[in-house]
Amino acid sequence: GLTTVGFDIDSVRVAALREGRSFVGDIGDDEVAAALTSGYLPSDDPADLAGFDVAVVSVPTPLRDHLPDLSAIEQAGALLAPHIRPGCCVILESTTYPGTTTELLGPILAAGSGLRPGDDFFLGYSPERIDPGNPRWNLVNTPKVVSGADAQSLAAVDAFFSLIVEQTVPVGTCEEAETVKLLENTFRHVNIALVNELAVFAHELGIDIWNVIDAASSKPFGYMRFTPGPGVGGHCLPVDPSYLSWRVRQHLGRPFRFVELANEVNEHMPDHVLERLVRLLNDAGRSMRGSTVLLLGLAYKAGTSDWRESPTVPLAAKLAEWGATVRLCDPHVMPESASRLGYPLVELTDDELAGADVVVLMVDHPEFDAARVAAHARLVFDAKGAMRSTAMRGERL
Repeated sequence: GLTTVGFDIDSVRVAALREGRSFVGDIGDDEVAAALTSGYLPSDDPADLAGFDVAVVSVPTPLRDHLPDLSAIEQAGALLAPHIRPGCCVILESTTYPGTTTELLGPILAAGSGLRPGDDFFLGYSPERIDPGNPRWNLVNTPKVVSGADAQSLAAVDAFFSLIVEQTVPVGTCEEAETVKLLENTFRHVNIALVNELAVFAHELGIDIWNVIDAASSKPFGYMRFTPGPGVGGHCLPVDPSYLSWRVRQHLGRPFRFVELANEVNEHMPDHVLERLVRLLNDAGRSMRGSTVLLLGLAYKAGTSDWRESPTVPLAAKLAEWGATVRLCDPHVMPESASRLGYPLVELTDDELAGADVVVLMVDHPEFDAARVAAHARLVFDAKGAMRSTAMRGERL
Protein backbone atom coordinates (compact mmCIF):
# COMPACT_ATOMS: atom_id res chain seq x y z
CA GLY A 1 0.00 0.00 0.00
CA LEU A 2 3.01 2.32 -0.07
CA THR A 3 4.16 4.19 -3.15
CA THR A 4 7.71 2.95 -3.62
CA VAL A 5 10.65 4.25 -5.62
CA GLY A 6 13.49 1.81 -6.20
CA PHE A 7 16.50 3.98 -6.90
CA ASP A 8 19.78 2.63 -8.28
CA ILE A 9 22.71 4.18 -10.12
CA ASP A 10 22.90 1.08 -12.35
CA SER A 11 20.78 2.05 -15.36
CA VAL A 12 20.90 -1.50 -16.76
CA ARG A 13 19.28 -2.91 -13.63
CA VAL A 14 16.72 -0.12 -13.58
CA ALA A 15 15.81 -0.81 -17.22
CA ALA A 16 15.39 -4.52 -16.48
CA LEU A 17 13.10 -3.81 -13.53
CA ARG A 18 11.00 -1.40 -15.57
CA GLU A 19 10.49 -4.22 -18.07
CA GLY A 20 9.47 -6.59 -15.27
CA ARG A 21 12.70 -8.61 -15.30
CA SER A 22 14.33 -9.59 -12.03
CA PHE A 23 18.09 -9.92 -11.59
CA VAL A 24 17.76 -11.56 -8.14
CA GLY A 25 17.31 -15.31 -7.92
CA ASP A 26 14.81 -15.27 -5.05
CA ILE A 27 12.55 -12.69 -6.73
CA GLY A 28 10.61 -13.85 -9.77
CA ASP A 29 9.60 -11.76 -12.76
CA ASP A 30 5.97 -12.15 -11.72
CA GLU A 31 6.68 -10.44 -8.40
CA VAL A 32 8.35 -7.52 -10.16
CA ALA A 33 5.42 -7.25 -12.57
CA ALA A 34 2.96 -7.26 -9.67
CA ALA A 35 4.93 -4.52 -7.92
CA LEU A 36 4.97 -2.38 -11.06
CA THR A 37 1.18 -2.52 -11.31
CA SER A 38 0.93 -1.54 -7.62
CA GLY A 39 2.89 1.69 -7.88
CA TYR A 40 6.53 0.58 -7.81
CA LEU A 41 8.84 2.92 -9.76
CA PRO A 42 12.37 1.76 -10.59
CA SER A 43 14.47 4.85 -11.26
CA ASP A 44 18.00 6.12 -11.78
CA ASP A 45 16.87 9.77 -11.66
CA PRO A 46 17.71 11.46 -8.32
CA ALA A 47 14.76 13.79 -8.84
CA ASP A 48 12.48 10.84 -8.05
CA LEU A 49 13.82 10.84 -4.49
CA ALA A 50 11.96 14.05 -3.74
CA GLY A 51 9.09 13.93 -1.25
CA PHE A 52 9.95 10.65 0.46
CA ASP A 53 8.59 9.83 3.90
CA VAL A 54 10.90 6.85 4.50
CA ALA A 55 14.19 6.08 2.76
CA VAL A 56 15.86 2.68 3.20
CA VAL A 57 19.53 2.64 2.21
CA SER A 58 20.71 -0.81 1.09
CA VAL A 59 24.01 -0.30 -0.73
CA PRO A 60 27.17 -2.44 -0.96
CA THR A 61 29.83 -2.16 1.73
CA PRO A 62 32.79 -4.13 0.36
CA LEU A 63 36.39 -4.36 1.49
CA ARG A 64 39.06 -2.50 -0.48
CA ASP A 65 42.59 -3.62 0.28
CA HIS A 66 41.20 -5.32 3.40
CA LEU A 67 39.71 -2.03 4.66
CA PRO A 68 36.00 -1.07 4.89
CA ASP A 69 34.77 0.85 1.86
CA LEU A 70 31.76 2.97 2.81
CA SER A 71 31.81 5.16 -0.29
CA ALA A 72 28.40 3.86 -1.42
CA ILE A 73 26.85 4.90 1.91
CA GLU A 74 28.48 8.31 1.59
CA GLN A 75 27.18 8.73 -1.97
CA ALA A 76 23.68 7.58 -1.01
CA GLY A 77 23.64 10.03 1.91
CA ALA A 78 24.72 12.87 -0.35
CA LEU A 79 21.94 12.01 -2.83
CA LEU A 80 19.28 11.86 -0.11
CA ALA A 81 20.33 14.93 1.86
CA PRO A 82 18.77 17.61 -0.39
CA HIS A 83 15.42 15.81 -0.11
CA ILE A 84 15.35 15.53 3.69
CA ARG A 85 12.23 17.14 5.18
CA PRO A 86 11.08 17.56 8.77
CA GLY A 87 9.45 14.33 9.97
CA CYS A 88 10.93 12.02 7.34
CA CYS A 89 12.86 8.87 8.27
CA VAL A 90 16.14 7.47 6.90
CA ILE A 91 17.05 3.85 7.68
CA LEU A 92 20.38 2.25 6.88
CA GLU A 93 20.36 -1.51 6.17
CA SER A 94 23.85 -2.02 4.76
CA THR A 95 26.13 -4.21 6.85
CA THR A 96 28.80 -2.04 8.44
CA TYR A 97 30.82 -1.38 11.58
CA PRO A 98 29.24 0.00 14.77
CA GLY A 99 28.91 3.77 14.62
CA THR A 100 28.36 4.19 10.89
CA THR A 101 24.74 5.33 11.12
CA THR A 102 25.25 8.08 13.70
CA GLU A 103 28.89 9.01 13.03
CA LEU A 104 28.96 8.91 9.22
CA LEU A 105 25.51 8.87 7.63
CA GLY A 106 23.82 11.23 10.12
CA PRO A 107 26.33 14.09 9.65
CA ILE A 108 26.20 13.74 5.84
CA LEU A 109 22.40 14.04 5.92
CA ALA A 110 22.58 16.98 8.33
CA ALA A 111 25.19 18.85 6.30
CA GLY A 112 23.26 18.46 3.06
CA SER A 113 19.85 19.30 4.47
CA GLY A 114 20.49 21.79 7.26
CA LEU A 115 18.31 19.62 9.51
CA ARG A 116 19.35 17.63 12.55
CA PRO A 117 18.74 13.88 13.00
CA GLY A 118 16.56 13.22 16.02
CA ASP A 119 15.38 16.81 16.30
CA ASP A 120 14.11 17.39 12.75
CA PHE A 121 14.07 13.98 11.08
CA PHE A 122 14.33 10.35 12.16
CA LEU A 123 17.43 8.20 11.67
CA GLY A 124 17.84 4.48 12.32
CA TYR A 125 19.52 1.21 11.46
CA SER A 126 18.02 -2.19 10.69
CA PRO A 127 20.28 -4.99 9.41
CA GLU A 128 19.05 -7.15 6.54
CA ARG A 129 18.61 -10.85 7.27
CA ILE A 130 17.94 -12.34 3.86
CA ASP A 131 19.13 -15.93 3.38
CA PRO A 132 19.41 -16.50 -0.40
CA GLY A 133 17.93 -19.77 -1.57
CA ASN A 134 16.08 -20.41 1.71
CA PRO A 135 12.46 -21.33 0.90
CA ARG A 136 11.32 -21.18 4.54
CA TRP A 137 12.63 -17.86 5.86
CA ASN A 138 12.05 -14.65 3.94
CA LEU A 139 11.76 -10.92 4.54
CA VAL A 140 8.27 -11.15 6.02
CA ASN A 141 8.62 -14.01 8.51
CA THR A 142 12.21 -13.38 9.65
CA PRO A 143 12.33 -11.22 12.83
CA LYS A 144 13.64 -7.75 11.96
CA VAL A 145 16.06 -5.99 14.31
CA VAL A 146 15.31 -2.26 14.45
CA SER A 147 17.01 0.70 16.11
CA GLY A 148 17.05 4.47 16.15
CA ALA A 149 19.41 7.33 16.89
CA ASP A 150 16.97 8.30 19.66
CA ALA A 151 13.69 7.06 21.13
CA GLN A 152 11.55 8.89 18.58
CA SER A 153 13.60 7.55 15.69
CA LEU A 154 13.31 4.00 17.05
CA ALA A 155 9.55 4.38 17.20
CA ALA A 156 9.45 5.58 13.58
CA VAL A 157 11.69 2.78 12.29
CA ASP A 158 9.71 0.19 14.25
CA ALA A 159 6.39 1.54 12.94
CA PHE A 160 7.61 1.38 9.34
CA PHE A 161 8.93 -2.16 9.42
CA SER A 162 5.92 -3.35 11.40
CA LEU A 163 3.93 -2.68 8.22
CA ILE A 164 6.09 -5.17 6.33
CA VAL A 165 7.34 -7.92 8.65
CA GLU A 166 5.62 -10.16 11.18
CA GLN A 167 7.94 -9.37 14.09
CA THR A 168 10.33 -6.57 14.95
CA VAL A 169 13.10 -6.78 17.56
CA PRO A 170 13.87 -3.28 18.93
CA VAL A 171 17.33 -2.69 20.41
CA GLY A 172 18.67 0.25 22.39
CA THR A 173 21.04 1.96 19.93
CA CYS A 174 22.10 1.92 16.29
CA GLU A 175 25.51 0.66 17.40
CA GLU A 176 23.88 -2.36 19.02
CA ALA A 177 21.89 -3.14 15.88
CA GLU A 178 24.97 -2.76 13.68
CA THR A 179 26.83 -5.18 15.95
CA VAL A 180 23.96 -7.69 15.85
CA LYS A 181 24.55 -8.26 12.15
CA LEU A 182 28.29 -8.57 12.61
CA LEU A 183 27.84 -11.04 15.48
CA GLU A 184 25.50 -13.23 13.43
CA ASN A 185 27.93 -13.49 10.53
CA THR A 186 31.05 -13.73 12.70
CA PHE A 187 29.44 -16.66 14.55
CA ARG A 188 29.01 -18.53 11.27
CA HIS A 189 32.43 -17.50 9.97
CA VAL A 190 34.28 -18.73 13.06
CA ASN A 191 32.39 -22.03 13.27
CA ILE A 192 32.89 -22.75 9.57
CA ALA A 193 36.59 -22.05 10.01
CA LEU A 194 36.66 -24.48 12.94
CA VAL A 195 35.13 -27.32 10.97
CA ASN A 196 37.21 -26.48 7.87
CA GLU A 197 40.46 -26.75 9.80
CA LEU A 198 39.22 -29.90 11.49
CA ALA A 199 38.44 -31.37 8.06
CA VAL A 200 42.02 -30.74 6.92
CA PHE A 201 43.48 -32.43 9.99
CA ALA A 202 40.94 -35.28 9.96
CA HIS A 203 41.96 -36.18 6.40
CA GLU A 204 45.61 -36.31 7.42
CA LEU A 205 44.72 -38.45 10.43
CA GLY A 206 42.62 -40.84 8.34
CA ILE A 207 39.34 -39.85 10.00
CA ASP A 208 36.09 -39.38 8.06
CA ILE A 209 35.03 -35.87 9.10
CA TRP A 210 31.54 -36.36 7.68
CA ASN A 211 30.86 -39.37 9.90
CA VAL A 212 32.14 -37.35 12.86
CA ILE A 213 29.81 -34.43 12.05
CA ASP A 214 26.82 -36.73 11.58
CA ALA A 215 27.41 -38.38 14.93
CA ALA A 216 27.98 -35.09 16.74
CA SER A 217 24.76 -33.74 15.22
CA SER A 218 22.79 -36.40 17.08
CA LYS A 219 23.36 -34.46 20.30
CA PRO A 220 20.12 -32.55 20.99
CA PHE A 221 21.77 -29.76 23.01
CA GLY A 222 25.01 -27.78 23.13
CA TYR A 223 25.93 -28.41 19.48
CA MET A 224 25.07 -26.80 16.16
CA ARG A 225 25.89 -28.47 12.85
CA PHE A 226 28.38 -26.76 10.54
CA THR A 227 29.93 -28.51 7.55
CA PRO A 228 33.27 -27.98 5.77
CA GLY A 229 33.66 -26.75 2.23
CA PRO A 230 36.13 -25.26 -0.26
CA GLY A 231 35.92 -21.80 1.36
CA VAL A 232 33.33 -19.13 2.09
CA GLY A 233 31.73 -16.65 -0.27
CA GLY A 234 29.07 -14.02 -0.71
CA HIS A 235 29.04 -10.54 0.73
CA CYS A 236 28.66 -11.69 4.33
CA LEU A 237 31.23 -14.17 5.61
CA PRO A 238 34.36 -13.06 3.73
CA VAL A 239 33.59 -9.39 4.44
CA ASP A 240 31.41 -8.62 7.47
CA PRO A 241 33.57 -10.08 10.28
CA SER A 242 36.46 -7.97 8.98
CA TYR A 243 34.37 -4.84 9.57
CA LEU A 244 34.11 -5.80 13.23
CA SER A 245 37.79 -6.70 13.45
CA TRP A 246 38.77 -3.40 11.83
CA ARG A 247 36.61 -1.39 14.23
CA VAL A 248 38.07 -3.14 17.26
CA ARG A 249 41.63 -2.62 16.07
CA GLN A 250 41.00 1.02 15.07
CA HIS A 251 39.31 2.07 18.31
CA LEU A 252 40.82 -0.27 20.89
CA GLY A 253 44.19 -0.99 19.34
CA ARG A 254 43.83 -4.74 19.79
CA PRO A 255 43.31 -7.60 17.34
CA PHE A 256 40.07 -9.55 17.18
CA ARG A 257 41.93 -12.85 17.16
CA PHE A 258 39.01 -15.17 16.46
CA VAL A 259 38.02 -13.21 13.36
CA GLU A 260 41.53 -12.89 12.03
CA LEU A 261 42.22 -16.60 12.56
CA ALA A 262 38.91 -17.54 10.89
CA ASN A 263 39.82 -15.32 7.93
CA GLU A 264 43.15 -17.09 7.59
CA VAL A 265 41.64 -20.59 7.73
CA ASN A 266 38.76 -19.96 5.34
CA GLU A 267 40.85 -17.99 2.83
CA HIS A 268 43.27 -20.93 2.53
CA MET A 269 40.67 -23.62 1.87
CA PRO A 270 41.04 -23.24 -1.94
CA ASP A 271 44.77 -23.95 -1.42
CA HIS A 272 43.87 -27.14 0.43
CA VAL A 273 41.52 -28.22 -2.36
CA LEU A 274 44.27 -27.52 -4.92
CA GLU A 275 46.74 -29.67 -2.96
CA ARG A 276 44.23 -32.50 -2.75
CA LEU A 277 43.56 -32.30 -6.50
CA VAL A 278 47.27 -32.40 -7.34
CA ARG A 279 47.68 -35.51 -5.22
CA LEU A 280 44.52 -37.11 -6.60
CA LEU A 281 45.67 -36.66 -10.18
CA ASN A 282 49.18 -37.78 -9.31
CA ASP A 283 47.84 -41.01 -7.81
CA ALA A 284 45.97 -41.57 -11.07
CA GLY A 285 49.19 -41.15 -13.04
CA ARG A 286 48.40 -37.67 -14.34
CA SER A 287 49.97 -34.26 -13.91
CA MET A 288 47.95 -31.15 -13.19
CA ARG A 289 49.67 -29.47 -16.14
CA GLY A 290 47.69 -30.36 -19.23
CA SER A 291 44.74 -31.79 -17.31
CA THR A 292 41.17 -30.57 -17.75
CA VAL A 293 39.39 -29.67 -14.53
CA LEU A 294 35.62 -29.19 -14.53
CA LEU A 295 34.45 -27.11 -11.57
CA LEU A 296 30.78 -27.69 -10.75
CA GLY A 297 29.48 -24.51 -9.19
CA LEU A 298 30.54 -20.87 -9.46
CA ALA A 299 28.02 -19.43 -7.02
CA TYR A 300 29.03 -19.38 -3.38
CA LYS A 301 25.83 -21.12 -2.24
CA ALA A 302 23.51 -23.81 -3.55
CA GLY A 303 20.43 -22.62 -5.39
CA THR A 304 21.72 -19.08 -5.96
CA SER A 305 23.48 -17.19 -8.75
CA ASP A 306 25.57 -14.93 -6.50
CA TRP A 307 29.28 -15.61 -6.99
CA ARG A 308 30.71 -12.64 -5.10
CA GLU A 309 33.81 -13.78 -3.20
CA SER A 310 33.16 -17.36 -4.34
CA PRO A 311 36.04 -19.76 -3.50
CA THR A 312 35.67 -21.18 -7.01
CA VAL A 313 37.27 -18.03 -8.42
CA PRO A 314 40.64 -18.26 -6.61
CA LEU A 315 40.72 -22.03 -7.08
CA ALA A 316 40.22 -21.63 -10.84
CA ALA A 317 43.06 -19.10 -10.95
CA LYS A 318 45.37 -21.42 -9.02
CA LEU A 319 44.52 -24.33 -11.30
CA ALA A 320 45.29 -22.21 -14.36
CA GLU A 321 48.64 -21.23 -12.83
CA TRP A 322 49.44 -24.92 -12.52
CA GLY A 323 48.77 -25.38 -16.23
CA ALA A 324 45.32 -26.93 -16.05
CA THR A 325 42.50 -26.23 -18.47
CA VAL A 326 39.60 -24.93 -16.37
CA ARG A 327 35.94 -25.28 -17.30
CA LEU A 328 33.07 -23.98 -15.19
CA CYS A 329 29.51 -25.24 -14.90
CA ASP A 330 26.75 -23.44 -13.03
CA PRO A 331 23.13 -23.50 -14.24
CA HIS A 332 22.26 -20.50 -12.05
CA VAL A 333 24.89 -18.11 -13.44
CA MET A 334 24.39 -16.32 -16.74
CA PRO A 335 27.33 -16.63 -19.20
CA GLU A 336 27.60 -12.86 -19.59
CA SER A 337 27.98 -12.53 -15.83
CA ALA A 338 30.96 -14.89 -15.69
CA SER A 339 32.56 -13.92 -19.01
CA ARG A 340 35.18 -11.68 -17.43
CA LEU A 341 36.72 -14.65 -15.61
CA GLY A 342 38.10 -16.00 -18.87
CA TYR A 343 36.98 -19.61 -18.42
CA PRO A 344 34.20 -21.21 -20.49
CA LEU A 345 30.88 -21.61 -18.68
CA VAL A 346 29.51 -24.88 -20.01
CA GLU A 347 26.34 -26.92 -19.63
CA LEU A 348 26.38 -30.09 -17.57
CA THR A 349 26.46 -32.88 -20.14
CA ASP A 350 27.68 -36.46 -20.05
CA ASP A 351 30.42 -35.51 -22.51
CA GLU A 352 31.63 -32.63 -20.29
CA LEU A 353 31.80 -34.95 -17.31
CA ALA A 354 33.60 -37.67 -19.22
CA GLY A 355 35.99 -35.26 -20.92
CA ALA A 356 37.42 -33.87 -17.69
CA ASP A 357 40.39 -35.46 -16.00
CA VAL A 358 38.81 -34.53 -12.68
CA VAL A 359 35.42 -33.09 -11.77
CA VAL A 360 35.25 -30.93 -8.63
CA LEU A 361 31.91 -30.46 -6.89
CA MET A 362 32.26 -26.95 -5.44
CA VAL A 363 28.58 -26.18 -4.85
CA ASP A 364 25.80 -28.65 -4.09
CA HIS A 365 23.29 -27.25 -6.57
CA PRO A 366 20.28 -29.61 -6.87
CA GLU A 367 20.90 -29.75 -10.63
CA PHE A 368 24.18 -31.59 -10.03
CA ASP A 369 22.86 -35.15 -9.88
CA ALA A 370 25.34 -37.20 -7.86
CA ALA A 371 24.61 -40.46 -9.66
CA ARG A 372 25.10 -38.87 -13.06
CA VAL A 373 28.38 -37.25 -12.04
CA ALA A 374 29.67 -40.51 -10.58
CA ALA A 375 28.63 -42.51 -13.64
CA HIS A 376 30.47 -40.37 -16.20
CA ALA A 377 33.35 -38.64 -14.40
CA ARG A 378 36.77 -40.29 -14.47
CA LEU A 379 37.71 -38.76 -11.12
CA VAL A 380 35.66 -36.72 -8.66
CA PHE A 381 36.65 -34.49 -5.79
CA ASP A 382 33.58 -33.78 -3.66
CA ALA A 383 34.26 -30.56 -1.74
CA LYS A 384 30.75 -30.42 -0.24
CA GLY A 385 30.13 -33.98 0.95
CA ALA A 386 27.12 -34.16 -1.34
CA MET A 387 28.11 -37.47 -2.99
CA ARG A 388 28.70 -39.53 0.13
CA SER A 389 26.02 -42.08 -0.71
CA THR A 390 27.27 -42.47 -4.28
CA ALA A 391 29.97 -44.89 -5.39
CA MET A 392 32.36 -42.52 -7.11
CA ARG A 393 35.97 -42.68 -8.24
CA GLY A 394 37.82 -40.09 -6.22
CA GLU A 395 37.76 -38.41 -2.83
CA ARG A 396 35.72 -36.00 -0.74
CA LEU A 397 36.88 -33.17 1.45
